Amino acid sequence: MRLLSLVVAATGLFSLSAQAAPLMSADWAAQACSAWNQNPALTDELAEKWIKNDKGRGYKIIHMYRTDCGEATKVQLTISGKDGKALCTYGGPIKNTGLDYDSDYLMHAETKRWHEMGAGEYGPMRAMMFGRLKFEGPKGEAMRVMGPFEQFLLLPGKVKGDDTCPAK
Repeated sequence: MRLLSLVVAATGLFSLSAQAAPLMSADWAAQACSAWNQNPALTDELAEKWIKNDKGRGYKIIHMYRTDCGEATKVQLTISGKDGKALCTYGGPIKNTGLDYDSDYLMHAETKRWHEMGAGEYGPMRAMMFGRLKFEGPKGEAMRVMGPFEQFLLLPGKVKGDDTCPAK
């Protein structure tokens, strides 16, 4: 009986530690950054032209958040041109508060919509046309990289996150 109690307690601790971070939290963004770097559509296809529109800084910034959790919960991905690839070099809390919308991006959607996009139920074109994904940044540039942009929107399905709002 004592062994059974220990097993149950250990299982409970394991399941708590295995819980996903909140979707669009700083921890989730760090995991999404790693997932970005494992996706050739993002690292290779965006290296051709997209990453070069960086205003001479050597990086582009993506801010994103869940609309229902509020703008104060934004996270950042920093994408840098390195070794001929577009690599995510940072994922976490906002480091660069000012965005240059000629090269940087701000995206937000309701939690439900992030899950739908992450599951591949629809891509970026439908998401933007129907107002499911709110988007600021160089729209023409985004239109030219729809394939990789669609891969980016699949990250919420690949990097699991729970539906609690991230801490502000």
